[in-house]
Amino acid sequence: MLNFMFFLENSLLGVGLAMDAFSVSLANGLNDKCMKKSKMFSIAGLFAFFQALMPMIGWVCVHTLLQHFKAFEKFIPFIALILLLFIGGKMIFDAIKNEEECGKSIGFLALLVQGVATSIDALSVGFTIAKYDIWLALIAVLLIGIITFAICYAGIIIGRKFGTKLKNNAGILGGVILIIIGIEIFITGII
Repeated sequence: MLNFMFFLENSLLGVGLAMDAFSVSLANGLNDKCMKKSKMFSIAGLFAFFQALMPMIGWVCVHTLLQHFKAFEKFIPFIALILLLFIGGKMIFDAIKNEEECGKSIGFLALLVQGVATSIDALSVGFTIAKYDIWLALIAVLLIGIITFAICYAGIIIGRKFGTKLKNNAGILGGVILIIIGIEIFITGII
């Protein structure tokens, strides 16, 4: 039922899910201090898309393929760790070898990997929203996506501002942030 508690619960869920994507957005802003607004919208939009898509996939799994999803769930922390270690390590490597004023712009494939890595744990949110019918589930994931977009866009802006102050160390810091996020997702996922 659409009421205040529905919007409050799903807004808080959206904020919680967006924290990893916020940190990665911050790292992307640190890495590319001259990022254009169109790229900022693309990054925030991509993260919002994946943060909304994954809970919906989880919802579908709960309503159709529950036994298959349970088998996959134990691999989520490992997948996120590997993806974020790779991207973070590459970001550090590029920052060390690259002395450009603006930093290196992140490519679309790397953004896709970041989007999946930061949202893959949101698959399990399908269990949380499984009590909803299809329309309420769609409204819930739309709300999660909107909140993620706003939070990630703010993260990029903050990262760009600090990236300008940190100069060449910003890419290293961004890579370290991604590695820490990967480790955090892994540790909380296996505990």
